[in-house]
Amino acid sequence: MTQSHVQLGKNGVTENFIETLKHHFKSHENVKVSVLKGAGHEREKVEEILKKLGRNYTAKIIGFTIFLKKWRKPVR
Repeated sequence: MTQSHVQLGKNGVTENFIETLKHHFKSHENVKVSVLKGAGHEREKVEEILKKLGRNYTAKIIGFTIFLKKWRKPVR
């Protein structure tokens, strides 16, 4: 299982951030996103990220860290 690490800053979830995530998912099946305290609420960020990535992704929040996983088939 391979994992990559990305940091989410005060700019929030931008198109560039989503493209960075997609690039990381090309070679990794898990991406760990560290959310800076100034970026806002993690729950809102997770919903926004999952909406923009699509149905093949799930997320888990632990503290200021979001763990994203890509599945082969869409999650129902």
